[in-house]
Amino acid sequence: MADKIIIPTDQPHLQCLGPLGNPDPTDIINAKTNRIPFRAKKISLDLWKDAFRSWPSPTKGWKDWILRVSHSNEVQWGERKLDQCIRLSLADMERNESMLIAASYFRSDTLNAFLFGHGLASPTLADVLMLTGLDISTADNSHLFDTKPSSKVGTRAIGGWPGYIQKYRRTGPVNAKEQTTFLNMWLDKFVFCGRSAGPTSVYLSTVERLADGGRFPLGRYLLGYIYHLLHQVARKLLLSQTIGNLRGPWWFINMWLNLLMHKRLEFNLFAQRFPMDIAEDYDSFPSELWLILSDSI
Repeated sequence: MADKIIIPTDQPHLQCLGPLGNPDPTDIINAKTNRIPFRAKKISLDLWKDAFRSWPSPTKGWKDWILRVSHSNEVQWGERKLDQCIRLSLADMERNESMLIAASYFRSDTLNAFLFGHGLASPTLADVLMLTGLDISTADNSHLFDTKPSSKVGTRAIGGWPGYIQKYRRTGPVNAKEQTTFLNMWLDKFVFCGRSAGPTSVYLSTVERLADGGRFPLGRYLLGYIYHLLHQVARKLLLSQTIGNLRGPWWFINMWLNLLMHKRLEFNLFAQRFPMDIAEDYDSFPSELWLILSDSI
């Protein structure tokens, strides 16, 4: 029979019996530490082939499309907390594969956190809000990915994302169809980073709601995708399986690690200004992220 301990309650005459834990947690801490890939497996770069294939690289015509759609939607983007993250898609941020790979080996699948030398660390909703500006607080009673879209978007044999832009970017006033296809590309390519690395209609029902003025905590969904990606990577590393092209926002993890380790990386946060060079004669998008970061540190 396990040892018991008396647990007091808020009623003096009533007490409960509970299991007596080991007052020295060293063994369990060691057991958890030994489950991180860095301790359990040898590091193999061969497992990382094509792991970053869905990284959101610049696409010809995307900047011009943002400028076009923003003229009639900038106010609404701000109200729905989409504007900062849409601007972020223009940043063309540098991918630090060495940092991403190294950090992944310190991810604990049981603790859902990185076990770094200074302690546990993991992205939070506050990080999502600070780095992307996406909504994290609106109540959400929807099932965004369980509903069928009301329209269809052609995505096959159109020449990838550049062909997608050519097909759906219009002239004249921006209508609901163009808003929907624009937001579909933004979510698929630059936010959630689909596995196909090309046009799909996976997020069509979601962007239809966004284009119609709907509000929901998109930042929470992004954080869920981040944790799902890190979970898959940690499990595959523990099993010595190829990481492959998992869909997910590596770009956010890259940004978060830069913020967390900027002193070690000798990365000057306060010198960062993006999005850069949106247009020579267009100043509607101020370079303000460095202010956001400096106010948050």
